[in-house]
Amino acid sequence: MAHASDIQETVLVTGGGGYFGHRLGVALNKKGVNVILFDVRKPVLDLPVGMTFVEGDVRCLAEVEKVLAGVSCVFHSASYGMSGKEQLNRSLIEDVNVKGTANVIQACIRRGVPRLVYTSTYNVVFGGQVIENGDESLPYLPLHLHPDHYSRTKALAEMKVLEANNMMLEGQDGVLRTCALRPAGIYGPGEQRHLPRIVSYLEKGLFKFVYGDPSSLVEFVHVDNLISAHILASEALKEEKDYVAAGQPYFISDSRPVNNFEFFRPLVEGLGYTFPTSRLPLSLVYFFAFLTEMVHSLVSRFYNFQPILTRTEVYKTGVTHYFSMEKAKNELGYQAQPYSLQEVVEWFKHFGHGRKKPDNIQKNVIWNIMFVVLLLVALLAWLFQQL
Repeated sequence: MAHASDIQETVLVTGGGGYFGHRLGVALNKKGVNVILFDVRKPVLDLPVGMTFVEGDVRCLAEVEKVLAGVSCVFHSASYGMSGKEQLNRSLIEDVNVKGTANVIQACIRRGVPRLVYTSTYNVVFGGQVIENGDESLPYLPLHLHPDHYSRTKALAEMKVLEANNMMLEGQDGVLRTCALRPAGIYGPGEQRHLPRIVSYLEKGLFKFVYGDPSSLVEFVHVDNLISAHILASEALKEEKDYVAAGQPYFISDSRPVNNFEFFRPLVEGLGYTFPTSRLPLSLVYFFAFLTEMVHSLVSRFYNFQPILTRTEVYKTGVTHYFSMEKAKNELGYQAQPYSLQEVVEWFKHFGHGRKKPDNIQKNVIWNIMFVVLLLVALLAWLFQQL
């Protein structure tokens, strides 16, 4: 049962209209906390008592300041450009991830908000190099080496958040205490960024191959594990926990390194599709991704073309990178709970997804022709490079 003092607390979740932000808000609400969801888009689901939604944009300092009255902690999860064609919109990525984060920090200081938990990413240290059981002592990847704008701006934003730790609050005693959580790829029933895209490729018949070394390992984090980490981090910024998390970054995952494609095998087969047996070299698929990005840049003004893969996604899915959870365990008390993709499979089936009949050769014919052409061009370019 929540204590009376807990019920008085009000927190703000930026990006609260999205999958993770909304789920985090609901979890906090169940603990007796008043929650404000702040986003440019409204949550799809109805909000329970004790939760409110305020439409606003982190790119507007005045809007952020206005909504922070009486707030004791901000969970800053709003971001842009993580995957797909969003990765190629450089100006919007910069505005949301860097300017938006700077606004959140400034608004916290002006409004006297004492705690800020930032949702960062593995990518602040990863740029395509092999990392095995890395920890938080790893330096930031040099900004000019980031293969995509999203990762670079998330690194800049995280730096700003951690540098803001111990900044004096305006108009009152006390300081702002901050920390950053660096999650692996998020999954769970209802996730809207990655899983629907994978399922759409299955339905279009585009999941024809896997790539990279079969022994390569990456990590994922179930949404509920990530929510738990955020709540623990917010508590670890309090005096009762000796402010142990103040100024600190933490890697967060299910603590279960796995081959990227084997991780998704239960989803593929659970929806009735055949898991591909063809395996292509990573460098060939990188060329293929480069071509899909080029097609996007040429046709995006008059056709809403979604790149099948981006170069960054090739690295993220095909190159080994996983991290130790020891710091999060020791300082936050984080313990990853076991989850599987079965609940995700059931969620997609509930909404009518899954293979119900043999593939129609003429179905999605444009997608399939484009896929084959791009793959052939990539193959020729790759073979030319090998000579």
